[in-house]
Amino acid sequence: MRKAESSRKTLRSMLESGKTIVVPGAYDPISAMLVERAGFQAVYIGSYATAAAGFGMPDVGLVTMDEMAAYAKTIADAVNIPVIADGENGWNNAANIWRTIRSFEQAGVCGIHIEDHEFGKHAPVPQVLASSEQMVQKIRASLEAREDDNFLIIARTDAAWAFNDVDEAVSRMNAFTDAGADMVMAAGLDPAVLAGLRSRIKGKIMITDTPGRSVATEEKAGADVVLYYGFSLYAAYHGVKAALDTFMRTRNAEDVVEVRGCITEFENFIGYQAFSDRAKKYGLA
Repeated sequence: MRKAESSRKTLRSMLESGKTIVVPGAYDPISAMLVERAGFQAVYIGSYATAAAGFGMPDVGLVTMDEMAAYAKTIADAVNIPVIADGENGWNNAANIWRTIRSFEQAGVCGIHIEDHEFGKHAPVPQVLASSEQMVQKIRASLEAREDDNFLIIARTDAAWAFNDVDEAVSRMNAFTDAGADMVMAAGLDPAVLAGLRSRIKGKIMITDTPGRSVATEEKAGADVVLYYGFSLYAAYHGVKAALDTFMRTRNAEDVVEVRGCITEFENFIGYQAFSDRAKKYGLA
């Protein structure tokens, strides 16, 4: 767990810098490694990408705690930058959320966000949020459960996204900060709106990216962390779909130059050359 402990301290230090941290989402270990290679300071793994890439399902509450923690571990094991993970609604009440915290700590991630959304996320059905008091108790229990004080407990509210209730979102976030949350998160809060609210929000704030807005806008709005949660997933979907469509149409894989031309680079990136070097070093080749 030394790597995890070091990464958690690193992330804490980055947050104290006052600079906005842009965190692309990964969907598997390779995409996380590419996020790191591109030079980003941290990487995110959410239930949206886990459900899609790990199970071929929509993000509607189908991924279990054990599945999510195990998938997050594959990301944390693959990179040396801090990993932030999605803790959904904690999967448990305040009395039992200790197991969620321990599971993600043991997975090696640097922190999780826990949301107040209980049902209806990403679906055209009535949205259900836990009460603010229920969330406060979960936060308190989560803080008591963690074994590493640098493991971030991020309290998320979906009030702005689900109900377009910005005032309720601010009220909940401040209650979460008062309960000890290391950071709060307002899902679906446009940075243009955040700019007018930032002075009312206590502590550090995380938001998700908004199409049509730039990092410069998010920085100006006062966001401490911005999760581009679907960026890598959408890039993969677009790239693979386009490549396969071309292959099916032409019946010649050579027409997909980007695919045929990256094989050597990919194999070096994923570690074949490193394996060969180790084999030679230890007299196995």
